[in-house]
Amino acid sequence: MSALRISSIATRRFLRGTAVLAMALSLGACASGRQTTGSTANLSQSGKPIESLSGAELANAARSYGTAYEKNPKDKTIGVNYANVLLMSGRNDQALAVMQQVAIANPNDREVLAAYGKAQAGAGQLDQALETIRRAQTPDRPDWRLVSAEGAVLDQLGRSREARDRYNNALQIQPNEPSVLSNLGMSYVLSGDLKSGESYLRTAMAQPLADSRVRQNYALVIGLQGRFAEAEQIARQELMPQQADANVAYLRSMLSQQNAWKDLAQKDKKAGG
Repeated sequence: MSALRISSIATRRFLRGTAVLAMALSLGACASGRQTTGSTANLSQSGKPIESLSGAELANAARSYGTAYEKNPKDKTIGVNYANVLLMSGRNDQALAVMQQVAIANPNDREVLAAYGKAQAGAGQLDQALETIRRAQTPDRPDWRLVSAEGAVLDQLGRSREARDRYNNALQIQPNEPSVLSNLGMSYVLSGDLKSGESYLRTAMAQPLADSRVRQNYALVIGLQGRFAEAEQIARQELMPQQADANVAYLRSMLSQQNAWKDLAQKDKKAGG
């Protein structure tokens, strides 16, 4: 059976509108590994990954990191964590402003450059983000997180073939890494090939270190194919009730235009028939 492919320009635009946010989540923690809120000066005692925090927890973390940042705006760890929290809160322009200041104070630090590139991507400065992420990379000792982040930016620029080359390079360095497999799957989703996207995301889900971002992406591609009950079940797996509710709310928001999705699918059938 051939892969399900979405042919119309209108449908691809719809997919980009729903899927690119999930791709952006996968840009997290490029050079520094998976960030946690308890990693800096005990500003948060939860110890949970930033991406799993509720809205109230994100607000508290932003206040704590903001206070620390005001006292020491040149500290790279505080700045990077503060910017991550701001990005997760949707405060992209502020996250970019924070990372601009941290990058001025730490111009040659790979972790800072990676976080700066991530903030640039979040603020829509994709070409600048690509340049910054590449500047953070060292060809003799390539960091798979940076390679994957470069791919994610290329995907958002519409350069999917180059992006997939980067993901495959990252997987050569870090085989079966779920965040890279997830990005690769979302690359196919963004191109309208939902079946290939589902296949890679299913493989990502099977990895021991797969996190809630991978689950959200997998649930999204399942939902985009009309399997809404299955998608909601996936979004709730292995999570605390509050986090599961947040994941389902995210999924529903991404699929809130399902009537538009159905209309576009019908247009594709008519065009192909």
